[in-house]
Amino acid sequence: MNLETTYLGLKLKNPLVPSASPLSKDLDTARRLEDAGAAALVMYSLFEEDVLAEEEQLTGLMDFQDLGHGEADSYLPLSPDYKTGLDEYLEQLQALKSTLEIPVIASLNGATESGWVEHGRELEQAGADALELNLYSLPTVEDSAEAVEERYLTILRQLKSQVQIPVTVKLSPYFTSLGYFVRQLETAGADGVVLFNRFYQPELNLETLDVQPELHLSHPYESLLRMHWIARLYDKVDLSLAATGGVHAAEQALKMLLAGASVVHVCAVLLQRGPDALRDILEEMHRWMEEKEYDSVYQMMGSACQVNAIDPEAWDRMNYIKTLRS
Repeated sequence: MNLETTYLGLKLKNPLVPSASPLSKDLDTARRLEDAGAAALVMYSLFEEDVLAEEEQLTGLMDFQDLGHGEADSYLPLSPDYKTGLDEYLEQLQALKSTLEIPVIASLNGATESGWVEHGRELEQAGADALELNLYSLPTVEDSAEAVEERYLTILRQLKSQVQIPVTVKLSPYFTSLGYFVRQLETAGADGVVLFNRFYQPELNLETLDVQPELHLSHPYESLLRMHWIARLYDKVDLSLAATGGVHAAEQALKMLLAGASVVHVCAVLLQRGPDALRDILEEMHRWMEEKEYDSVYQMMGSACQVNAIDPEAWDRMNYIKTLRS
């Protein structure tokens, strides 16, 4: 059984890729993921806000340390061993590359044209095999859909101008015309798209009226939205399609591949069950493919997408109507 696939031009031994999570912060856990069958690894995200905040703090320490204290003009407040969050991220990337045999994909998370994407070049030099650009912002009432999309395209172009390695864009489902925007990303140089980012909505505490963060891991039901859009995009764009969100078992992974995904990102089930969950998913995928007489992932990939579906309208509005009528 050939489980190999190609993602962002990278040859992978199978389609299962742990997505960005704290699991990549620990080398032992990363080794366990590889041993359990991970075909590549997406690192935890480097957030634009963290990078910019540290840069501003350092600027303040270095440029204004002598305010009111002239004798402090030559005093350097930072130890030679001081490391920024970017330094630590680059070191972890290098450590993962020296430890693992599978590709390592760095993750940049941001939404402004601040020039922070120049750090992509440093990630490339540190050994990243590809970059995942995670784009998300909350538009104000003054932001048009066109302006938001153009800002994202500008960020992608800036990043592509800095690096030679593949770049994939992780998107939310909240676009006026998602398919059209994916084509724009392809024209701007994207090598792939990841569908879809999950968001942790703020919670309101009724006792204190504080707005608080609250973590909810994904549910298998969420995979349906990903599968739907991948099935509609497959064979209409010439870039890698990755599914992320709601994949907890072989059942969801297989459906994503049949819809047209090149790879399937996994996260919540790994946080809940540990790296061995990958091995279980792969074994079940192997059994199903053998039973259905599929020789390879390439053979099954996209075989149930909208173009190849028995009833292409089932992937469109007709499914909505039939569901309500049932």
